[in-house]
Amino acid sequence: MTVTVSPVESTGAPAQPPGRHRRGRPWHLVGLAAALAATVLLVGLPPAGPTSSEQPDRLRTVAEVWPDAQITDLPANLPDGPAYSPMLFLDSTTSVGTSPSPDGTMLRLVQRSGDTVRELRRLPLAATPQFGGFTTNGAVLAWSESVADTDGQGRTELWTARWDAPEPRQLTADTGDVVFFNSQYDMVINDGNLYWVAVAPDPEPATELRSVPLAGGEVTVRTDPGAWALSAWPKMVSAGSGETGPIRVRDLAERRYVDVPAGPTELVTCGPSWCRVLVLAADGPGRIDLMRPDGTDRRRVGDGTVTASTIDVAVLDRFEVLSLSAEPNGFSNSQQLIIYDLQLDEALVVADGVGMVLCRGGTLWWSVGDNETISWQHLDLRTLLD
Repeated sequence: MTVTVSPVESTGAPAQPPGRHRRGRPWHLVGLAAALAATVLLVGLPPAGPTSSEQPDRLRTVAEVWPDAQITDLPANLPDGPAYSPMLFLDSTTSVGTSPSPDGTMLRLVQRSGDTVRELRRLPLAATPQFGGFTTNGAVLAWSESVADTDGQGRTELWTARWDAPEPRQLTADTGDVVFFNSQYDMVINDGNLYWVAVAPDPEPATELRSVPLAGGEVTVRTDPGAWALSAWPKMVSAGSGETGPIRVRDLAERRYVDVPAGPTELVTCGPSWCRVLVLAADGPGRIDLMRPDGTDRRRVGDGTVTASTIDVAVLDRFEVLSLSAEPNGFSNSQQLIIYDLQLDEALVVADGVGMVLCRGGTLWWSVGDNETISWQHLDLRTLLD
């Protein structure tokens, strides 16, 4: 069964419900919950970079800094009627996502390009299906699919689809107690293999690094003590916080660790090259900093009223994705979507009136409108790289 440890990917409700370990014991990486909390607590904007003298506190927009940046609209419904939720963008016009069947009995996984829709898989809604872990190397798309069995337990399988093959195929059902963090690195393709992590059955916290050839074959399992999450290959990162144990960034290829410095009032979440630090004040969250895993190049990116919108830190090693809510509870579609550009050292407005926020593979997308008129917009952050 998949365990989904789910921070919000917006300042609204969780993108997916938290899961529990199938053996009946809760997910034991207690420090992870504290680290993920850094992505949902309210923190605020730093002083912006260059601003106009007439409006000294106004943030510049992405369109002002990059006039050629293209924010693209995506209708929220498929041509046959049901709502569509994009899960991964393959290019500027093609995405993979989920949608109920018109009769409301199945959840479909589809590839969408304009009005052209290719159905990849469908699962009965009565089985509480979940599709997740999406990753691609350009030729192969991989994902997980989980359903609940009649006995209340669950099962997870990993599937792949090739763009030059007519039908998807099951890659393996030997997933272990796979755990997803709602990260773009939940599953990683490298050198012809698909990698993911699972909770080891050991009494003490331990992590299984699992892999299977994309061509099919036996699953390889390597078990290491501690709580780990995949990052950009060949990195793994601690799934914990400074309060529950050391934070480390681990290089599998070079077989070395970097110990990340964290103070007693700091909760740290790391990516391959940057770490997000939630600094706690006496009365609650104080500010958000970003720093290198060794503690260098530290800078403040927020304090006050801004939420980090993704678990992934510094997308493309440059953009920290933030949301500013106009509502105290953060559940309305009134957020301002912001990226903090580490190269410019400046916060920039992407869009206003935003609901859900997601980011995978360098593409940032978000919902706009209310439940009756919802639609999606997306921006390829790679087009902003200088």
